[in-house]
Amino acid sequence: MQIAPLPNPISRIEYGSPHYPPRLHDLYDPPASIYIYGDIELLKVPMIAIVGSRSASLEGIRNARLFAQALSKMGAMILSGLAKGIDSAAHQATIELGANHPTAAVLGTGINIVYPRQNIALSRAISRQGLLISELPLGEGPKAFHFPRRNRIIAALALGVVVVEAAEKSGSLITAKLDADLGREVFALPGPINNPNSAGCHLLIQQGAKLVCKPADVLEELHF
Repeated sequence: MQIAPLPNPISRIEYGSPHYPPRLHDLYDPPASIYIYGDIELLKVPMIAIVGSRSASLEGIRNARLFAQALSKMGAMILSGLAKGIDSAAHQATIELGANHPTAAVLGTGINIVYPRQNIALSRAISRQGLLISELPLGEGPKAFHFPRRNRIIAALALGVVVVEAAEKSGSLITAKLDADLGREVFALPGPINNPNSAGCHLLIQQGAKLVCKPADVLEELHF
C-alpha cells in the first residue's frame, strides 16, 4: 500500500449529478458517490474491460496487450482494476499507444492509495492519460471485501468484459457474472485444458460467454 501524491484536485461525483455515469444506475446498489481523478469527460468514452489472473502466464500477458491495444485503437477506453498480471498488462499496453488512448482503473482502495505498491508508476501514468475511479473515501486501504465491490463497478461501466486468463475461483469470474447479469457482453479466451488459469475461461464459455481468439471477435458483438 502506498499513498500517491496527486498534484491536481480529485472530483467527487454524487449520485444524481449530471456527471454521474448513467451505466452505474443499472446496479441494484449504485455508489452514493464516486471519486474521479482525471478528466471526467472521459467517462463518456465507451469502455471495454480486460481482466484476468494476477499470476498470469507470458501468453496471457501477450494476449492482454494484444486485445488492449487493438480495442483502444478502435476507440474504446480500456478498463481494468490495476491488479498485478492481466490488469496491469492491459493498462500498460494502452498507455504505450500515447496520449490519445486513455485507460481507466477502478480501485479497491481510496483514490490516493496505490495497491499493489509495485504499480505506483503505472498508477501515475494512468492518472495522466486516463482515469482513476473509486467509490471508497480517500485514505481507505485495501481490504478483501473491497475488491468484489470494485468489480461490480467495472462490470457496470463496461460495454463488455474480456477475460484473458482466470482460475475457477478467480475474482475475474465475479466481474464476468456481474456483466452477464447486467446484460453486458462477456468474452473469454480459451487456453490449454490442463492450465488452471484457463479453467475459469472455459467455465465461462460453457455458461454462454463468447469464445474469442482475436480482437475482431469482440468487435463483431460491440458497436460504438
